[in-house]
Amino acid sequence: MPTPSFSIQRGTNISHWLSQSAARGLERRDRFIQADVRRLADWGFDHLRLPVDEEQLWTADRTRENEAWDLLGSALDWCQAAGLRAIVDLHILRSHYFNDVQQPRLFTDPTEAQIFAELWRDLAAFLKPRRENQVAYELMNEPVAADDADWNRVADVVYQAIRRLEPTRTIVLGSNRWNSAAKFATLDIPPNDANLILTFHYYNPMPVTHYTAGWWRIGGKYTGPIHYPGLPIAPADFAKLDTEMQKCLADSNKPYDQGQMLADLAAPLRRRQQTGLPLYCGEFGVYDKTPLPIRLAWYRDIIAVFKQQNIAWANWDYRGGFGLVDGERKDTGIAAALLG
Repeated sequence: MPTPSFSIQRGTNISHWLSQSAARGLERRDRFIQADVRRLADWGFDHLRLPVDEEQLWTADRTRENEAWDLLGSALDWCQAAGLRAIVDLHILRSHYFNDVQQPRLFTDPTEAQIFAELWRDLAAFLKPRRENQVAYELMNEPVAADDADWNRVADVVYQAIRRLEPTRTIVLGSNRWNSAAKFATLDIPPNDANLILTFHYYNPMPVTHYTAGWWRIGGKYTGPIHYPGLPIAPADFAKLDTEMQKCLADSNKPYDQGQMLADLAAPLRRRQQTGLPLYCGEFGVYDKTPLPIRLAWYRDIIAVFKQQNIAWANWDYRGGFGLVDGERKDTGIAAALLG
């Protein structure tokens, strides 16, 4: 199978800018600027993943919100000037949010798949002038269909809509249930298309990567000691937890090291072998409330696995709760652990 023209290896996510943020105007413009792109290029990154939300780019009647489109265009200009590639990721839809507890409307209302495709037709019209070796399209972040077949059905509608407009643009396609590596066996991959990248996300073990994370409803309430490598929560500490928390944490509280990380990636690696398509970990990271020595040890191990298996990656995130820099743009030391 021919090698796609869009080639990447080391990247980061520009979070909470055109996605998952209520900021507008000057506050939004100042959150991510050209100097950030130059800094990332100087550090040695080769691409950015740019999450964008429907509610930022379009009004409810799907009219373009011009300021957000201008910012997206500027970011792509900055990437080109700095020699970076970019993946534009349609992160959250009005009909789909990856933290939905119930089945998202995208998978229950037949009209929503067509609306999703229409959003991508508009986005592709804006992005099409960008060189194919510079910009790729990621269909959607972390689908959470109750039935894997529903994600395959919706993804195909959008894939076909883009392919009618751009037959050779690189498309990034991920698995169901938060781009889970374990769900790769059920992912329908369009045949005979060399311009695809297969993506998964990786945050195992959750007690380490999401330590005290408030959005992890039950598991984030654990505040006791954690460990990596090895068993995240020691037996004596686990025994002190209430039944509900033990149930939440049981599956993820197993010994972790590079070997377990590699074992977790068996399904994506198998699909790569079957298809010849490249693999991409579009998100991975450790929350900044996790003790720094544990964070650094986890990052070094997952990067070692990615290098060994030739898997491209983009950490979550540049400037946020998992960040390469903090809110004041101070280096947290994570970039050095990622880039070696």
